[in-house]
Amino acid sequence: MKVDFNKSNDGLVPVVIQNNKTLQVLMLGYMNEEAFEKTQKEQVVTFFSRSKNRLWTKGESSGNFLYVKDIKVDCDNDTVLIKADPKGPTCHKGDVSCFAEETPKGFVYELENIIHDRIDNNVESSYTNKLFKRGINKVAQKVGEEAVEVVIEAKDNNDDLFTNEAADLLYHYLILLKAKGFTFQDIEAVLKSRH
Repeated sequence: MKVDFNKSNDGLVPVVIQNNKTLQVLMLGYMNEEAFEKTQKEQVVTFFSRSKNRLWTKGESSGNFLYVKDIKVDCDNDTVLIKADPKGPTCHKGDVSCFAEETPKGFVYELENIIHDRIDNNVESSYTNKLFKRGINKVAQKVGEEAVEVVIEAKDNNDDLFTNEAADLLYHYLILLKAKGFTFQDIEAVLKSRH
């Protein structure tokens, strides 16, 4: 992987950061050769800050690091695309993306994060947490019940009931994945491997 840092007078190349799970564009930054090498070595995104005139690891003050999953260089060797797993919001304003938009695919992952948060933080009032605490058999049973309800509604002509039951099934399925120690991304990877 060769980046041509000599194409610009300042030795900087633009770097697009994309969420590894949702593929949402999170931000744009710049790297010099030293920042690029540090990012590759540490697997945490480090930019060259033009305003601070120094290397700047994203998250060094906020804790909202970007963990590298993949690095690609464009066909002209003067732009970098990094797929990363963000820890917390990427934008300094607290938004998921510096472009302040959500991707349609992203909401399933956002819902999964909410489910994980309620379970991991033992939110007592949460239905999600209460179901999870009842154990794998109860969670699996609930997924089975929701699946049957989807099948029943699929045979009728009420689109509203069908889509609501389908949403219930997906929601409970995400809880089941958590109970089994998997994520939606794991299942997506299996589907991609079959493609």
